[in-house]
Amino acid sequence: MTVEPATPAYPHGSDAEMARDALKVLRRAVDSHTDPRQPVEMTVADGGHLEMPGPAAELMIRILGKMAAGQGVTVIPMNAELSTQQAADLLNVSRPYLVRLLESGQIEFRKVGTHRRVMAESLYDYKRRALVAQKDAADELSALGQEMGLI
Repeated sequence: MTVEPATPAYPHGSDAEMARDALKVLRRAVDSHTDPRQPVEMTVADGGHLEMPGPAAELMIRILGKMAAGQGVTVIPMNAELSTQQAADLLNVSRPYLVRLLESGQIEFRKVGTHRRVMAESLYDYKRRALVAQKDAADELSALGQEMGLI
C-alpha cells in the first residue's frame, strides 16, 4: 500500500485551546483504567456513549498533546509503503543519505522496478535503534567525564 504524502493537520485559531480541553477529558478517562488495553468509555455532550480501544485513546492523547502545543500532526499507518523522498522527509534527512542507509542494510526496503519502497515500520525501527545508540553514546561520554573528573 503506497501512500500519498500525508497532509499535516495544523491547529488554527481556537483549535489549540480546544485540543487542551479535550486532552484533559481524555486523560481522565484513560487514567481511570488500570489496563491500557481496556476500552475507554466516555459520555459525550449530547448524552451519547463513546467507546474507543485503549491504544487508540493513547494515540489520541499524543495527537491532542501536539495540537495543544500548536504543532501539526500527521498519522501514517505502520504498513504504509513510502517513497525514498517521503521516508527521508519523515527522518528529516536528505534523500541521498537515506539511500545510503537503505543500501548499507540499516533500513529494510524493497524494490518495485527501479524504485525503492520503505515500510513505515522499518523507518520507525531504525529511528528507535538510532535513539538507543545516541543515548548509549551520551551515557558513555558522561561516564568518561565523571571518571576524568570533568563532571
